[in-house]
Amino acid sequence: MEKQKVLELSLTAAKMRRLIVDQVYAAASGHPGGSLSIADILAVLYWQELNIDPKEPRKADRDRVVLSKGHCSPGLYAALALRGYFPVEDLKGFRQTESYLSGHPEMNKVKGVDMSTGSLGQGFSSAVGIALAGKLDQKDYRVYAILGDGEIQEGQVWEAAMSAAHFKLDNLVAILDNNNLQISGSVDKVMSPYPIDEKFAAFGFEVIHIDGNDMNQIEEAIHKARTIKGKPTLILAKTVKGKGVSFMENNYKWHGAAPNKEQYEQAVGELDAEIARLEKEVAAQ
Repeated sequence: MEKQKVLELSLTAAKMRRLIVDQVYAAASGHPGGSLSIADILAVLYWQELNIDPKEPRKADRDRVVLSKGHCSPGLYAALALRGYFPVEDLKGFRQTESYLSGHPEMNKVKGVDMSTGSLGQGFSSAVGIALAGKLDQKDYRVYAILGDGEIQEGQVWEAAMSAAHFKLDNLVAILDNNNLQISGSVDKVMSPYPIDEKFAAFGFEVIHIDGNDMNQIEEAIHKARTIKGKPTLILAKTVKGKGVSFMENNYKWHGAAPNKEQYEQAVGELDAEIARLEKEVAAQ
């Protein structure tokens, strides 16, 4: 990927992170850690790779994204708003009773949401069903399911994985946000799913390892997944929980907590500085 494009995507991800922190702070609740860790992945998907049109959010041939770890809705909402599905100003209503932006994405209320998610594991099962429907209908859209590493402790994930391989769903790409932290601690200590790569491979997936906070590696993995035929792909993305906010990074306590005023000011100060730096670099290219 050209340096200019990397910088532009990095700037978009930084703006998403700012909006993630804004949403969680305004609502005094939400899940910032895992939302921040997938911002780079969302930036590459929504601004570089997906066949989508915000003006026609339900077009039949669009690529689908299923946020299986639905509690990370602040990340998805930030991406959809910046991409033009709904006004950025509406993010202020996150988790408010009068708003359509609830704590978990709802497909019948939020433009751009392809599946309502929240109960861990169910989103991935839905993604498998959507991909299978595409095969049966002889459509060429692709389905991207974003999972958490704590989420794959759910048995339903493995039933879905077995089905995806059985039906040879090469139009399905699972992207696993492997930040190794969940609400109660490190994933390997709570209930270890490792070795994740070997398990998905045993279930019939092509496995691609990447740094999930590296734009080039994300793009290359998505491109490689398009060449895989006869089986689904897992992109195993090693990420940093809370990426972009120093005191949230690699700290499981920010899985589902909102910052106070002082913490919020520090977070937005860091993110605004990063946005300003990237804007300057983009302008200089």
